[in-house]
Amino acid sequence: MVQCAPVPLAQPIHMHCELFSADRCRSCQWLDRPYHQQLADKQAAIEQLLFPPVGQWLPPVGSATAAFRNKAKMVVGGSVERPILGITAAAGQPLDLCGCPLYPDGFAPVFSQLKSFIGRAGLTPYSVARRRGELKFLLLTASDYDGGMMLRFVLRSQTKLAQLRAALPWLQSQLPLLKVISVNIQPVHMAILEGETEIILTEQTALEERLNDVPLFIRPRSFFQTNPAIAARLYATARQWVDELRIGSLWDLFCGVGGFGLHCANTDTRLTGIEISPEAIASARQSAQRLGLRKVTFAALDSTQFALQGADIPDLVLVNPPRRGVGRELCDYLNQMAPPYILYSSCQGESLAKDLLALPGYGIVKAQLFDMFPHTAHYETLVLLKRLGSVAPFETQRTVLHQPHQQG
Repeated sequence: MVQCAPVPLAQPIHMHCELFSADRCRSCQWLDRPYHQQLADKQAAIEQLLFPPVGQWLPPVGSATAAFRNKAKMVVGGSVERPILGITAAAGQPLDLCGCPLYPDGFAPVFSQLKSFIGRAGLTPYSVARRRGELKFLLLTASDYDGGMMLRFVLRSQTKLAQLRAALPWLQSQLPLLKVISVNIQPVHMAILEGETEIILTEQTALEERLNDVPLFIRPRSFFQTNPAIAARLYATARQWVDELRIGSLWDLFCGVGGFGLHCANTDTRLTGIEISPEAIASARQSAQRLGLRKVTFAALDSTQFALQGADIPDLVLVNPPRRGVGRELCDYLNQMAPPYILYSSCQGESLAKDLLALPGYGIVKAQLFDMFPHTAHYETLVLLKRLGSVAPFETQRTVLHQPHQQG
């Protein structure tokens, strides 16, 4: 079996951050650990969690340690004349993160222009303490494909919408790379990032990205990975593993914009992608059309409820759930449905371990860690499961298959 080598570290081993050194921002909790130690600690954590053990551990895939994020979520504080973009510090004061080394170099000049635009448009920053003001967040996403950007203004109400529209031509003249601009209305006085209402202000409604030559489309309210370089490695690995199985049909549950399924399907594969977000499904359909895939169905449904309807059993079920995991109900159904293979991509090791224990009909063939979130305790794990019969039961794996992981 071909093993994937770790991604070479494209950035220095240690990322310097003045705010971390001054103990003003601790978002990167592990920044004081050398990066090789971060990877080793994450690998040790997931190996300890996955009990029953894994048949084969592939080497962890490391990330660049700086400038790897394609998205910034900025709390807006300060005043309309002197806005502050960043986070709310522990003491309740706004902290400017426009120079955060996690963002690409191209973000800083955009933030600078946005500060000027806030004043021009009269977008008063929202005060949590006073429950006054309009502008709560700025969400900026960049595409590595063409350098285009998507900007979302999160407002408390539509009170300032007309002023924002009137000032928008100036902003577009200053920042022509802003391809998609929208306003989200979030009226609730709680730490909720966005509301249900999205108002698109540009003709273009989706930002195009390409990972491994697969076109993917990011819409304002659809989820997309924040570390595209590692996402590309994750999708490529999933495609390699699925290609080796020579399957004819697959389900992609919790499919998002279709990244996994579109990588793993070919013109002969029957692919069904399920995601509860209509915006994400619209993106997935657009990608499938661009790729010329005909045997593809994407639907905006709850993944668990779709599976429980009892459709034809696919050769492989691919799941990429949110942090809470797949859940007992769907795990029980997968055990009964008994597809030959399950490919599970997880962003939360504890929920992954819980779900795997709820799948006693499957053996863990192989797994690999992808460091999507450097300087934090978080990581992504890809696990291939095979229906028991040709794979030793979990109790046997515990003593026969598991070998200690060798770093590097």
